[in-house]
Amino acid sequence: MQLNMVRYGSPSGLPKLLIVHGLFGSARNWGAIAKRMSDSREVIAVDLRNHGESPWAPTHSYADLAGDLAEIANAEGGGLDVLGHSMGGKAAMMLALSAPELVGRLLVADIAPVAYAHSQTPLIDAMRSLDITAVKTRGEADAALSAKIETPGVRAFLLQSLDLRADPPRWRLNLDVLAQEMGAITGWPDPVGRYDGATLFLSGALSDYVLPEHRVPIKALFPNAKFSKIPNVGHWLHAEAPRPFEETLRVWFN
Repeated sequence: MQLNMVRYGSPSGLPKLLIVHGLFGSARNWGAIAKRMSDSREVIAVDLRNHGESPWAPTHSYADLAGDLAEIANAEGGGLDVLGHSMGGKAAMMLALSAPELVGRLLVADIAPVAYAHSQTPLIDAMRSLDITAVKTRGEADAALSAKIETPGVRAFLLQSLDLRADPPRWRLNLDVLAQEMGAITGWPDPVGRYDGATLFLSGALSDYVLPEHRVPIKALFPNAKFSKIPNVGHWLHAEAPRPFEETLRVWFN
């Protein structure tokens, strides 16, 4: 699986930083942070399978995602620092657990190695219901989606993956497979192994994705894990507080 990658910066004395986006995201969502972090190191942002410009595949398990990331890490010489948010955080954790020699320092943004009860299938249903051949602009698409998705920020995020310039217009998301694999995406496969490297679980203080009761399973897999929170932000901590998030990255990875 040859993932689409976007590179920033130049090789330096610091390890390369691999950025792994969350569900419905892409490398382009992380462009601003990747550019700023590239002032001191090379940064690689990826589109995971079934997202962005990467190939579509019939499965979307965390073993799949970790295998895709391992191919990149091996090709880059290993020892990459890795940042993953949400679904990308789980993929990054699975990479570290299955191939610890490929990972230097790890930062997991607002997710824990546990199964969650929520589902994002309603968002997929809303995207599927949009007649993308009938809209000419992103504004028209936003208005059409507003009937099923009330939050403007969520609509704006999803519409970053709508390619109206394509002929015909298309979603840069494999919605059918993501719906089929939603249980695996919100779940966690109970992997064998552990990662003894430096790991930071960074959460939004207003988010409920990483709870006190999650520390036991985290420590079982990541015995050297540390924990930190960014005040007054939720699950999208990198978008809600980009500067504090960036400062945390610099302290942790540098």
